Amino acid sequence: MPSPTDAQADLIAYLDFHVEAGADAALDEHPHDRFNEADAPAPALRAPRRPAPRVAEQPVGPVANTLVPPPGAAPPAAPPRTFGRAASAQPDEAASDARARARQAKNLDELEKILAEFDACPLRFTAKNLVFADGNPEARVMFLGEAPGADEDRIGKPFMGRSGQLLDKMMAAIGLDRTSAYIGNIVPWRPPGNRNPTPQEVAVCRPFVERQIELVDPDIIVCLGAPATQTLSGTKDGILRTRGRLFPYALPNREVKLLATLHPAFLLRQPAQKRLAWRDFRALRSLLDGKA
Repeated sequence: MPSPTDAQADLIAYLDFHVEAGADAALDEHPHDRFNEADAPAPALRAPRRPAPRVAEQPVGPVANTLVPPPGAAPPAAPPRTFGRAASAQPDEAASDARARARQAKNLDELEKILAEFDACPLRFTAKNLVFADGNPEARVMFLGEAPGADEDRIGKPFMGRSGQLLDKMMAAIGLDRTSAYIGNIVPWRPPGNRNPTPQEVAVCRPFVERQIELVDPDIIVCLGAPATQTLSGTKDGILRTRGRLFPYALPNREVKLLATLHPAFLLRQPAQKRLAWRDFRALRSLLDGKA
């Protein structure tokens, strides 16, 4: 098979970029400038020409069909297109609703069902799948990352791509795997283009992950990266300052430990920092063994 030309290679790379950003389906044969279309007045619709009905056929009095507009009247305006409540819900209102719904869940299955039906977070309508959790809900340790990526969005489980493979190796190095750990994210839907979730999106999803932690009831929570650490610990420091530190985390009936460490995706970009993550995972092993 002949190798592609430079122009073909550039086109393939351009298409791969859009697929990675979530634009993987064609909606029409030709592109549309939706911004200009939204500002332009709607074209007038011409009524079809038809012969005038006879006078005897016209309905009279209360039996007239009031649903049919009179000749020459403008057609009724189409209702605005919205994505559930996500297009109109205010962040505070959405977060309050999320807290109320999360409290209704008596187990993880109910929480996942409630989250799948929650329509006040716009990420739900741009992601392919809800990425709820993976692993053993009876485990003593719970790993929490930031948000799903493209592989996780496609499969529907957290940490399925390259960062997930690295996390599996990191867990295996201290005797853990997905049968002895529970894995999730603070945001269960993939942000478009793998961007960072906004503070508003994190605030809306936070009640669900907090309820998820309560239902799992782990002994140790491991936050992978700064967003998860900052969301659950309340610190504003960066991950290189907080990694290796233990924070208290209050559950309804007890207080557990929260350990901050580096996200596997960060380690893939900065391999030299793996030595720091190894220290954190050795500390995690000591905590699980009751030696710290």
